[in-house]
Amino acid sequence: MRLDSFKQLPMGQQADVLRRSGHFLSDRRQDSFELQLYALGDFYAEVWRSNGEEHILFIHLFQDSHNLTPYLESIRLPEV
Repeated sequence: MRLDSFKQLPMGQQADVLRRSGHFLSDRRQDSFELQLYALGDFYAEVWRSNGEEHILFIHLFQDSHNLTPYLESIRLPEV
């Protein structure tokens, strides 16, 4: 799915598409929020929730890879 098509969906349908077809990449905490990062088609999606809550506050969509920087710290590569 392309970003333009995804943006036209209501947030509930966006969440369903991410669960079914998105590729989960990572999660992290920021202040009092839990974030999950997905890749789908030509974009990335960050799902924002309050800590311990199931309700989605919003889904941040982006294509620019500089938005991946906060997730890079959690990636551990094997030592050679």
